[in-house]
Amino acid sequence: MKTIHLFTVAFGLVTSITPAAEQTNVLFNGHDVAGWRKPTGEWLAVQAVGLDPTNAEQFVITQGEGVLLNGLKGHTKDIATEQEFGDAEVHVEFSIPKHSNSGVYLMGRYEIQIYDSYGVEKDKYPGIECGGIYGRWINEKNVEGHSPRVNASKAPGEWQSLDITFRAPRFDAGGKKIENAKMVKVVHNGQVIHENVELTGPTRSGWEPEKAKGPLRLQGDHGPVAFRNFRVKEVELK
Repeated sequence: MKTIHLFTVAFGLVTSITPAAEQTNVLFNGHDVAGWRKPTGEWLAVQAVGLDPTNAEQFVITQGEGVLLNGLKGHTKDIATEQEFGDAEVHVEFSIPKHSNSGVYLMGRYEIQIYDSYGVEKDKYPGIECGGIYGRWINEKNVEGHSPRVNASKAPGEWQSLDITFRAPRFDAGGKKIENAKMVKVVHNGQVIHENVELTGPTRSGWEPEKAKGPLRLQGDHGPVAFRNFRVKEVELK
């Protein structure tokens, strides 16, 4: 995994950061899926994606390097990084065609939804919207989903960004959880959409059990999605 020390994001955190602990990791090298857990399914590098003029629910793909795509068919398994993280600041850029759906899972467990929410005033349930914190599945019900405070979605096919400040759950010496995970801040296309949202447990389809660190995971089986400029800065949040 290549490590750089040049990128800094100012989030205006309500929690303090220990500077000595900061370390930025580039999670996609632009060429291949090195650094991601095998098997990686059909994920591959391409040069560019754009909306198919004959079918807005699909991409036209330009072969090459620089963009991570979930297969030429737009449907493959989720992938997760080999490296695991606790407290982190995550930056990722993504593009989806019309009606597509994906997600970024912090620690493999807590999902920020990626969804075609362009022009949607109110969707089916809290957390399904783009940038939403997806709900938990308890007693056959979807609960504890959090809608973004504003709809910052761009049109299908456009590149969008998410900047996520995440505080990992805390555990005592015996392994018992003593503090829940928290989405300290989520910024979608430059607009703040969540602040200080506590997560009582993994969101639906999140990997269990909870622990102090986990991988970054990308959802690949809900429609075409492309990613670029995916990086994580390790921090210590008080």
